[in-house]
Amino acid sequence: MAEIQGLAEAIEDLVHDGDCVAMEGFTHLIPVAAGHEIIRQGRKDLTLVRLTPDIVFDQLIGMGCAKKLVFGWGGNPGVGSLHRFRDAIENGWPVPLEIEEHSHAGLANRYVAGASGLPFAILRGYFGTGLMDRTDTVKTVDCPFTGEKLAAVAALNPDVTIIHAQQADRTGNVLMWGITGVNKEAALAATRVLVTVEEIVDHFEPRTGGVVLPTWVIDAVAEAPAGAYPSYTSGYSNRDNAAYIAWDAVSRDRDTFTQWIEEHIMQSAPAVSS
Repeated sequence: MAEIQGLAEAIEDLVHDGDCVAMEGFTHLIPVAAGHEIIRQGRKDLTLVRLTPDIVFDQLIGMGCAKKLVFGWGGNPGVGSLHRFRDAIENGWPVPLEIEEHSHAGLANRYVAGASGLPFAILRGYFGTGLMDRTDTVKTVDCPFTGEKLAAVAALNPDVTIIHAQQADRTGNVLMWGITGVNKEAALAATRVLVTVEEIVDHFEPRTGGVVLPTWVIDAVAEAPAGAYPSYTSGYSNRDNAAYIAWDAVSRDRDTFTQWIEEHIMQSAPAVSS
């Protein structure tokens, strides 16, 4: 059953040094506030997982929180590269970063296998790419029925999955809508689950395409208004495109980046529960 906590308390309880931490969300519902609290608490040696790591992962990497990144595509959407990510790969600053690359479909299926209690998933993907030779969690298997050669991807069970959503009720059920990506699958695959939400409500209104995660699959819910900023939360906020553009210049220089983190994250108060 989910416990309603403050964000700082939830991160302290659920995210530990050395954990595998999935932080999903596709174009919106990105758990930025939770990522900032991980930075404030100085977590280290994390394996970070996300289909599309963007600027919050750039910040986590730049602050030395990550030892490994498992991902499908990484970049500053609509702008360009992640410069702290690139610096870690090319120069080992502030710490060396190992990478494990997948296709979006492959990584999504790793979550599905993990959520299903299976050792791997099978798909017609990866062939014709260099990932087969470079990614240890991708192998080939022969179909026992047709003999077709297929790609197999190892199941992924994060120590903790963190997602953002629109609402939770007071018993810890969570409602999200819009583009929900692999939020559900990543949550169901994890050992521990933290959901940050825009607000806690007494009851849910029906939503077209809405997805409800029941309280019994969630460990903690933390109220974090604007918790996806500068990304957006459908129904609550808009994307701040200027912030993404500004990040390109901030992240290019180590000193400028460090000063920005100190001013915008380290000196910011964490969200608290209602």
